Amino acid sequence: MDKNPNIRPTKGIFLKGSIIGAIITIPSLVAFFVSWIVLEDKITALIVGVVVHFIGMGFSFKISKKLFRIKTE
Repeated sequence: MDKNPNIRPTKGIFLKGSIIGAIITIPSLVAFFVSWIVLEDKITALIVGVVVHFIGMGFSFKISKKLFRIKTE
């Protein structure tokens, strides 16, 4: 059986997707909990977490373009 070189293995896709998910999720959760502890206000901590979440999404979009580049010949 010959493997088609144009099909990417699913293990690599899952790994790259997990990296993108971590880039989005971890900073926003850390920002939420740290600001909640420092400011002692959940609403302000929620706003800080949402802002950091959208910033992380912007970075992950740029990183995903590099990670999931399709090789064309």
